[in-house]
Amino acid sequence: MAIIDIMLVDDSTQEQRENLMVAVTKAATDCLGAPPEKVRIIIREVPKTHYAIGGVPKSKM
Repeated sequence: MAIIDIMLVDDSTQEQRENLMVAVTKAATDCLGAPPEKVRIIIREVPKTHYAIGGVPKSKM
């Protein structure tokens, strides 16, 4: 079984997250030979206020 953990800054849409899950599942099945029903994907969203680049919160960029 493949468990894939993805972290995103929370500025993606539900449709984009769903497309990502489909694409990552396909990549896992292609690369690992795992059947799709054995692929698990976890998407964790980090609020822009909890992510910084060069000390500046993403929410202020």
